[in-house]
Parts: sequence; C-alpha cells; structure tokens
Amino acid sequence: MPLSPTEYAWLSAREIAAGVDEQRFSAEEVAKAAIERAKALDPKLNVFNEILPDQALAQARATDAAVAAGRPVGPLAGVPVAIKDNLCLKDVRTTCSSKILENYIPPYTATAVARLLSAGATILGKTNLDEFAMGSSTENSAFKTTRNPWDTERVPGGSSGGSAVAVAAGIAPLSLGSDTGGSIRQPAALCGIAGLKPTYGRVSRYGLVAYASSLDQIGPFARDAADAALLTSVIAGHDPQDATSSAQPVPAGLADLKAPASLKGIRLGVPKEYFIAGTDAEVEAAVKAAIGQLKELGAETVEISLPHTQYAVAVYYLVATAEASSNLARFDGVHYGHRTKEKSSMVEMYARSRAEGFGEEVKRRIMLGTYALSSGYYDAYYLKAQKVRALIKQDFDQAFTKVDAVVCPTSPTAAFKIGEKADDPLSMYLSDIFTISVNLAALPGLSIPCGFTGAKLPIGLQLIGKPFDEAGLLGIAAAYETKSAHHRAHPAL
Repeated sequence: MPLSPTEYAWLSAREIAAGVDEQRFSAEEVAKAAIERAKALDPKLNVFNEILPDQALAQARATDAAVAAGRPVGPLAGVPVAIKDNLCLKDVRTTCSSKILENYIPPYTATAVARLLSAGATILGKTNLDEFAMGSSTENSAFKTTRNPWDTERVPGGSSGGSAVAVAAGIAPLSLGSDTGGSIRQPAALCGIAGLKPTYGRVSRYGLVAYASSLDQIGPFARDAADAALLTSVIAGHDPQDATSSAQPVPAGLADLKAPASLKGIRLGVPKEYFIAGTDAEVEAAVKAAIGQLKELGAETVEISLPHTQYAVAVYYLVATAEASSNLARFDGVHYGHRTKEKSSMVEMYARSRAEGFGEEVKRRIMLGTYALSSGYYDAYYLKAQKVRALIKQDFDQAFTKVDAVVCPTSPTAAFKIGEKADDPLSMYLSDIFTISVNLAALPGLSIPCGFTGAKLPIGLQLIGKPFDEAGLLGIAAAYETKSAHHRAHPAL
C-alpha cells in the first residue's frame, strides 16, 4: 500500500529497497514522492542545480519492471540518491557550480554514479556546491547559496552543501559528495547527518571533476551509519579507469552493517590538539558527552598527541591550491568551458574567459597555487608543505599503534550565519581545521550527529580510522546510535 509523501521522506535506504523488492510499494511511487518534495523544498533551500524527474522516473520504472519479472534487483532498488554536481552523469549538465562549466554536458558517467545505477538507485538530481568544491559554506556557488534546513539563515557547510541538505531535509535518504579537506564531514556535522570520507583510493575518482587530485575522495551522506555503510559498499572497490584506485577488498559486512553489542576492546584516541581555544563551548561539551557514551559502551579512551596538527591548515592550502592551479588550467575557453565574446588576441581570450568564468574564491586559490609552484618559491612552499604532510601522516601512524580510532569534533562551531565569514577567507578556512589532516594523511573519516546547541543547531562527532577501516568506524558509529537519538531528529520544514 502506498505511503504518504512525508512517510516516504523519512524512510531509510534499507527500508525503501526492501519495500520495493517485496512489492509493498513501487520504486515509481518513491520517486514521485521524492521529486515532489525536491520541487517543493528547493526554492526555500537551494539544494539542486538540476532536478531530473524524467530520468528518475524512467530508472524507477525499470526497477519495478525487474521486480515484477522476478529478476534480481540491486541493493539500492528504487532508492532516490542525489549527486554532487562535480560528478559526471552522461548527457546531463555537470557544472561544478561554476559559470565556466555552466553548459558542459559530459559524454560519460563517473564510476561511482554508474555503480549507483547498477545497484538499482534512482538518480534524483545534481546538487549545488561551492564552485569546484572550493569552500566550507556553499556560498561560493556561481548560481545560488544553499541554506541549512535547521535554520535557513545559516549555511549548511561545504563544499558538498547541496548533497548534505538533500539528506537532512528528507528529499533523498542518500547522496554523494566529495571531500578534499572536509567537504563531506563538515556539512554532515552542520546538517545533523552522517558523512563518510573514505580512505584515499577506496572509491574511484573517475568522472569526478578534479580539485586537488591527491586529496579528493568521493563518499556518502546518509541519516545513519547502516545506510552510509550500504552506500559505501556499492561505490567502493577497484576501478581500472582510476590509476589511484586501490585493490583492497571491500569488507563483505558493509552492505548489511549491524551495531556491535559493545565496544569492549576498542581503544579510542582523544587528541589534545583537537580541543583548543576557538572551539565553541557547546560543541566541546556535546563531543565530550558523546565520548562518555562510547565509554559506557565499553570503549577505552586514551589521550594522544598529533603534534603537527597546528601546521595542517597551512600545508593544505599550499598542497591543495597547487594541485588546483594545475587541474584548472584546462578550463580556458578552448579545451573546455566558457569562451569570452570580448577578445582581440588569443592571450586576451584566455585571460577574459577565465576571468569571466571563475569566481573570486577559485581565482584566489589558483593564484595561491601558481605562486607556490613558481620558480624560486617551489622549494620554500610546495616542497616544504609536502614534507610536513608526511609528518602529519606519521603522527597518525604512531597513534594507530596504540588506538583503533581517533575521536574528536568535526567542526569547531555549529552552522554560522550566511555572509558571516564571506569577507574573511582565513576564518572560513579554519572551519576545516579538524578535518583537513584526514585528507593529508589519506585516512577514512566519519562525522555523525552527537547533539545540538541551545539554538537547535546540529553538532558533529568525528571518528578517524586506520587506512581502509571504514567498517570499523561505521561499526563504532552504529554502536553509538544505540545510545543516542540524534540521528533520528529532523528539521521542522
């Protein structure tokens, strides 16, 4: 029997897939409810760069036909999924929320998205982001500012703000984002949902428009750990089209994650460098309360030190911007992207095309990166940053000889007001102070909701794991969810 649109909105991906497979409701009914909710909420929240009703309904009907014919359907049968608009989907615009790619239509589909389709998912639409994934608030989009569903005067975090809001607002139970320095975990924290940045190489980057190639990683948003694990199991695994893709096997238990009865035997490291001046008092209190609940579940906590943390922001903004200046050189109005109409020479055409096509933050990062790579400055900046990056990884390697995972805040504050940090790039960059090191060290990181401020704004708890131990992090999160109801809270829209 069909449910109401609101009832569909808060079903988990697991519940939708089971309901479709057992013919309790159809994938088409689920898709119609999701499309209706997306169209109703998008004018208020600015979630999507493009909603794809025709494609979504066609995919849903194909799933229903397979079920009716008794053919096997995938683990995401009929599940609506939103995808960040820097992931390619064949014959659908992929803009990266930039004017320079406003009309770009890729001739191929990203591996992670192709795996969604093979698993029976329904692609609902392409979500808004900070331009080329450069930002922490989704205010840097060339098209619109995405709004936090808990308070529409506040940011949802970034750069994957649209994908986070799609899940937090009940538009889709799952979405895909990308994380270069916290762009999945930070918006997950600010929107009160789960967000996983997998180990570098766990998920293919083929078809992801590159920002910083040694840092970028695609990952899932979901409302609980089990759904995040299910989506991870679908998109993870080796891809011969990505030279950095790992051949590490994907744990079989991810697809059907169960919360462990206790965390006895698990040692959690609490880094003293992640509880610092500048962290909001309500955030620190909520995170410490969550750590207390993990101890009640049997986990042991150990104070650890990650001494090079203080250099992480500086290292990140040299490494990431250097790679961005190289990756974005192709967007010149000739190879790809917007071409100016005002030109008197080839040099002017290049300059004007890029000046008109890129936003201020992207220009800032390209210039920073070009400077760091330039003759006479390479050794002083980029090379030194790479050496310190190795020390940051070494800190984690040493910590993981004593502990199974690291636990800390995801973001130093809850969601801030739109425009509050727009004129202060350094303050904005510090929003990712607790997430950046995970990318530099190529580790998996997970944010889960652990409380609310007095203003009813979500707070995130970050778990950082050993390489390729996504299953361990998600298991700890699932156990925590047995002690907490924060992941079941919904914004009043």
